[in-house]
Amino acid sequence: MPRLYFKYGTMGSSKSAQALMCKFNYEQKGMKVLLVKPSLDTRGDDGQRMVRSRIGLVDECETVAKDDSFRELFDSYKAKYGCDCIIVDEAQFCTAEQVNELKYLTRQVPVLCYGLMNDFRCQLFEGSKRLVELADSLQEIKSVCRCGRKSTVNARFINGKCVDDGPVVFIGGDESYENMCYWCWKEELEKAKNDD
Repeated sequence: MPRLYFKYGTMGSSKSAQALMCKFNYEQKGMKVLLVKPSLDTRGDDGQRMVRSRIGLVDECETVAKDDSFRELFDSYKAKYGCDCIIVDEAQFCTAEQVNELKYLTRQVPVLCYGLMNDFRCQLFEGSKRLVELADSLQEIKSVCRCGRKSTVNARFINGKCVDDGPVVFIGGDESYENMCYWCWKEELEKAKNDD
């Protein structure tokens, strides 16, 4: 029976690149893949629906808003093109109900979700929390902090200072975030508080 996979890591850990490579692998075998991302992620889209990786891989995708149904999208896509696999990038932005739907769809096809586990405050995203609860397989995609330790935190910087408050959703790239280990993150937060 197909399974629900959650492959997670910090920003810059190659999640999107791995999602696109996985899609390529399925398509190389003649299979049809439904590539999806939440419509909340608009980085570099220029009005197009694309999954983009930092290393330059890019592919068209479908998007879902918070009130959209993965089951309806799957049924429509499958009727038009066929579907052997669903790949979801930026899965942390899915709602708990959407993750429930993705689990349901594993009755028909494998579902591979790629995303962040925690937000910039080291708290679980709604979608990630539900994926941890329902996934058949959890796999960490490791990346390295500036100090050489494993990164576990998506540190947010505003005007060059590390912050741990503000809206949970703040779309940004390398100019706004740095993947860090817990200890470097705590040092940056302390430094920012002492500068104030």
